[in-house]
Amino acid sequence: MATLFIADLHLQTEEPAITAGFLRFLAGTAREADALYILGDLFEAWIGDDDPNPLHQQIAQAIKALVDSGVPCYFIHGNRDFLLGKRFARLSGMQLLPQEQVLNLYGRKVLIMHGDTLCTDDVGYQAFRAKVHQPWLQRLFLALPLFIRRRIAMQMRAGSKAANSSKSIAIMDVNQHAVVNAMETHQVQWLIHGHTHRPKVHQLIANNAAAFRAVLGAWHSEGSMVRVTESDVELITFPF
Repeated sequence: MATLFIADLHLQTEEPAITAGFLRFLAGTAREADALYILGDLFEAWIGDDDPNPLHQQIAQAIKALVDSGVPCYFIHGNRDFLLGKRFARLSGMQLLPQEQVLNLYGRKVLIMHGDTLCTDDVGYQAFRAKVHQPWLQRLFLALPLFIRRRIAMQMRAGSKAANSSKSIAIMDVNQHAVVNAMETHQVQWLIHGHTHRPKVHQLIANNAAAFRAVLGAWHSEGSMVRVTESDVELITFPF
């Protein structure tokens, strides 16, 4: 058996092929897992659990079917869907996790997270993140009418694209000191995260020993997952 990790699907109605691929994954490969962990940005945007978007209902039902089949599903918020709440979690059967979680998998300690907190060189983004994660601001946003929230989300997405277009690739990647600090804080030799859309298994030194960082790919043109078994940790791509 194996534990599976995915991230950065960015599901949206404008990308039906990705949605179809994810539904096939849930009905197929995921059914054979011990557990499925979704490490953020499952959706391209999330403006509240009360959004009646049919896509959200479809995904909730598909994840619930996986959970009902005996495969637990866990979720860590991403930078796109950090407002996903308890209502959707109940509908989908997902269990919400904190932004950093340590797992004991087949005798191996693994730290999991979305990964955006590791991009400390992007000072502008970190300042923005700190603002939008303030509970009072989130409550205020979620109290607005849906059409206003939708308009704000569209403006924020456009602003994010414009800002990222002028940033260097290095700035938007993780900071190595932040990576080592996170791994040493949690006393782990394995880290799995998403966010950067740069799939690779990196080797480094943490806790005075060899350590590894597995980065999940985004589901743009193919699926990406990390498969952890008793004997191995594999980064795998697969067609939709």
